Amino acid sequence: MPCVAQAGGSGAEAEQPIAHYLQTADAARGEAVFRKCAACHTINQGGATGTGPNLYGVMGTGVAQHAPGFNYSEPLRAHGGTWDWDTMSQWLRSPRGFAQGTRMTFAGLSDPQDRADILLYLNQNGGRLTIPPPPAAAPAGNAASPAANEAAPAGNAVAPAANQAAPTPAGNAQ
Repeated sequence: MPCVAQAGGSGAEAEQPIAHYLQTADAARGEAVFRKCAACHTINQGGATGTGPNLYGVMGTGVAQHAPGFNYSEPLRAHGGTWDWDTMSQWLRSPRGFAQGTRMTFAGLSDPQDRADILLYLNQNGGRLTIPPPPAAAPAGNAASPAANEAAPAGNAVAPAANQAAPTPAGNAQ
């Protein structure tokens, strides 16, 4: 039984980066969305490969490298990269747009919140990624403003100390 696309999302407004939707993602909702994938994929550790590969631990692995021995399509093997938040979101949005000529028949998930929910669910099942901080809101016309730069380290208390330690003289490094 081929996977079927979910209707959703108006497409009328610009979509936020997936990091925005991950801030409110819910793995339980992601598990419900994953049921659409279960016709072709398993997600339990050590689970069998079906029409598609087992997806346990896929987040953070190489594209088309997660399930050794699985016959990934040439367009997907040629894509390269890592299944990170953005890459997996692009894949789930439109597999054929991501890797034209892929054998995956799933049309995609247009709703970015559904994608964020399923990404969180995938990651909680053996994944290796940490949730990115929310994207900083850039002021209109100036994406590199000082305010945007100051907001970025707020979620990382270690960054200022690391930045202060950087200017040590090269001769003192051991």
